[in-house]
This record gives sequence, C-alpha cells and structure tokens, in this order.
Amino acid sequence: MAKPDTPLTGEALIKEVCRRIRVARSYWDAHNNAACRGERDRALTLYNTLTKEQKQQIPQVLRVWLRYRSEKYFGAHRTQPKSARNRNI
Repeated sequence: MAKPDTPLTGEALIKEVCRRIRVARSYWDAHNNAACRGERDRALTLYNTLTKEQKQQIPQVLRVWLRYRSEKYFGAHRTQPKSARNRNI
C-alpha cells in the first residue's frame, strides 16, 4: 500500500486512528496477535499526534481498548514474540 504524500490532519487523522484501532481489534478477536500488535502500534503512533480535543472525539470504547486493555497484552513489560522460523513445536 502506498503511503500518502501529505500527512493526515484534522478529521481525516481522527478517522484513520479510529479505523486502525478497529482493525487491530478485529485482529485481536481473530487471535492474530502479530497483526494486532502491528496495527495497534500504528494506531498508537497516530493517536499520540492528536491534540487533547481531538482525542476526545475518538469513541471512548476505542480509546480504552487502545490505551489500557491492549497494553496488558502488548506492553513493554511483555516478552517480545519470537519469529515463526525459530519455533520448534
């Protein structure tokens, strides 16, 4: 997927953050943790660029999932996943 030339701002940025959180949640529900981790990181990066007023426009359910619930499973205190090639099952 090609990256846009101009960075997102305003309403488009808020929509993109919501979209990425929803995609991460769908991966979470499908037990696809690697994809969920990647989407969550992208959503969190964009979320951190928002102003306080813009963050209030994100639905609370999405904010809670992004900032708290997923932190429990994907936070820095967790062991990083190993590559699929190194697993000997």
